[in-house]
Amino acid sequence: MSELGDFLKSKRGAVTPESVGLPAVGNPRRVSGLRREEVAQLAAMSVDHYTRLEQGRVTTASDSVLNGIAGALRLTEAERTYLGILAQPPARAPKPGCGAGQGVCPLVTDLLGAMRDVPVLAIDPRADIVAWNELAVALYFDFAELPPAERNMIRMLFLEPRVRGMHRNFDEVASASVARMRMSAGLMPGDRRMAELIGELLEKDAGFRRLWGGHEVLATDAFRKRFDHPVVGRLDLDWQALTVAADPDLTLVVFTAPAGSATADSLRMLGSWAASNA
Repeated sequence: MSELGDFLKSKRGAVTPESVGLPAVGNPRRVSGLRREEVAQLAAMSVDHYTRLEQGRVTTASDSVLNGIAGALRLTEAERTYLGILAQPPARAPKPGCGAGQGVCPLVTDLLGAMRDVPVLAIDPRADIVAWNELAVALYFDFAELPPAERNMIRMLFLEPRVRGMHRNFDEVASASVARMRMSAGLMPGDRRMAELIGELLEKDAGFRRLWGGHEVLATDAFRKRFDHPVVGRLDLDWQALTVAADPDLTLVVFTAPAGSATADSLRMLGSWAASNA
């Protein structure tokens, strides 16, 4: 079955007939959630067409069909976007940045160096960490200690004990991270590095397998992470993803604290500690 079929089957199973105004005929029902014919009825399309979509025998669909399915399955905005990505895969044209072919753009490295008061990471579309500033090292550790293939935010969250153990709200962060990763993977069909990363996490971590099998999708660019830091203790940091105009394939992940908060004070202490140990 295709990813499109897996996604449709998962979302179909999460919708009860009662929630969409259908009688719960058949007791017990052979399937959880809606039947294929019920989705087709609600989406105003033929059962055969919907079945072929879910079975992977058809991998594209028109906007009107997708809108009908999204309404029938009560999809969120992020899930609607993801459904469209799966059924109408985007063409990934290269996005040349100022550092194309030469590593990280010098403008980005200069920016990271200038942002001394907040931890900042530069990540690529796979969430591989390609650059960082000194305060990011103080928050986590020196990423240069890891082989390049292991410098990935999702991989470290699940497979690097130092990162996994510092998250007080690990379950919440893990769920959001996997849901965001699914959206990213949909935008990169056929990407070998992304496929290898997902395969490794599926093989090595049961929690990741469970979350990935849930087919949740998230398109958030902001989140709160609650850390237990070995030097300054508790940190409640707001995580923001900022697009880099100079290099469209890079995103800056910036960690900030509300002004006047205890975390803001602790972040300044962490900066002082990092400077004294530089």
